[in-house]
Amino acid sequence: MHFRVLPRSFYERPTVEVARSLLGQILEFNGRRGRILEVEAYLGEGDRAAHTHRGITPRTKVIFGPAGHAYVYFIYGMYYCLNIVAEPEGVAGCVLIRSVEGAGDGPGKLTRSLGITLEQNGCDVTVGPIRVYAGAEPQSIEVTPRIGIRQDAHLPLRFVVK
Repeated sequence: MHFRVLPRSFYERPTVEVARSLLGQILEFNGRRGRILEVEAYLGEGDRAAHTHRGITPRTKVIFGPAGHAYVYFIYGMYYCLNIVAEPEGVAGCVLIRSVEGAGDGPGKLTRSLGITLEQNGCDVTVGPIRVYAGAEPQSIEVTPRIGIRQDAHLPLRFVVK
């Protein structure tokens, strides 16, 4: 079976569009791949739950860079979280990958299962080592508020394959 890597233009769109469109696509790392089942959108400087809400910092500079790059961060002293940068360069926005078929539900379980760490922060998902391939659009998408956050938690920015 031949998989087509999603091009940079896929990610150079508004974050919410990219988030919804990532559902059903195929995430691959370390020879393992699975269909993306759940994501959350983080909108940048106006979104108080986003790491970028106060602007650019050494930690968040990747999010302000070119779309289609991984933003990986460490949380709770034990988990890594994988995000993919959206929006045109200079505009902050990223999509947290919360669940991948066969690799765990929840962003920490997912990265642990696939072996994703801070080493992958900033990698270009159009060339690897993390890649996203074209999959199939889901039949139905559930939209809910994001979970596990305090600020702007009410926003309907979590998207799940039903």
